[in-house]
Amino acid sequence: MASKADDAFDVGDYVVYPKHGVGRVIELQSEEIAGMQLDLYVLRFEKERMTLRVPVNKVESIGMRKLSSDKTLKEAMETLKGKPKVKRTMWSRRAQEYEAKINSGEIVLIAEVTRDLFRPDDQPEQSYSERQIFEAASPANWPRWRRPTSRPRSKRSSTCCANTRRNITTTPKRVDPI
Repeated sequence: MASKADDAFDVGDYVVYPKHGVGRVIELQSEEIAGMQLDLYVLRFEKERMTLRVPVNKVESIGMRKLSSDKTLKEAMETLKGKPKVKRTMWSRRAQEYEAKINSGEIVLIAEVTRDLFRPDDQPEQSYSERQIFEAASPANWPRWRRPTSRPRSKRSSTCCANTRRNITTTPKRVDPI
């Protein structure tokens, strides 16, 4: 687990807030709310045109974190290339675990969910709830965890994303029994 000093965010830092994506710390405030003094991070989400105040003591519990490093992104890509690990537990329990991984905002855990729920064309179709969770975790949604930038993506990067999206969004072919 990271130390308290590692969790501190400075004004101008880009952060990932699991429910809203990438935002920027624009201010550190101290306010009195219900008779208690609270230190708050003020986050601005340009894409959603939203400002959010997050209590400093709630940062860890909501899963707010700094942007992923290149090393972490490479680890996530290796996870996606790995063999699926499907547990033989009740679906409701696995679904809760998958949702918790997605809500954590940790890209490697999200990659695990994507890897485990992906079904190639030659396997049976996913259930509705499996599809919903898979779509929430799919790499097509990863840009919401990426820092907003004005630089165009490289040709290699856009080709990789396009291939991943095409593979994920292709509907499985039904095979009729003979």
